[in-house]
Amino acid sequence: MSSIFSKIVSGEIPSHKISENEKFLAFLDVSPLVHGHILVIPKKEVDYIFDIPDTDLAEMMVFAKGVAKAQKEAVTCKRIGIAVIGLEVPHAHIHLVPMNTANDVNFTQPKLKPTAEELSSMAKKIRSQLK
Repeated sequence: MSSIFSKIVSGEIPSHKISENEKFLAFLDVSPLVHGHILVIPKKEVDYIFDIPDTDLAEMMVFAKGVAKAQKEAVTCKRIGIAVIGLEVPHAHIHLVPMNTANDVNFTQPKLKPTAEELSSMAKKIRSQLK
């Protein structure tokens, strides 16, 4: 059975895309910890991040770095935090979370519920900073 992320990759489920190439996709989390929270995934469904082949994992991190730089320019924050939890969806993914305090990457806190308009506006703002 396809993961929700595979359905996003195939277009079955809409997303607020930030960036993509032939191997990876970055899109806004619809239940973010903070505004501007992005998920980076491999397009190929792999359950566990450390099962991704080494060269692809390295490429994924470089892809995420470019996204995080644009994110940092678009969102007011001190840093972009990175987290790999791996329990929520059986498809490897990296969380890129704008941070002002360590609590901003506390996954036990309540998630935000942004509107589709807020997500669309944020995605456009981040995409405008991509190099």
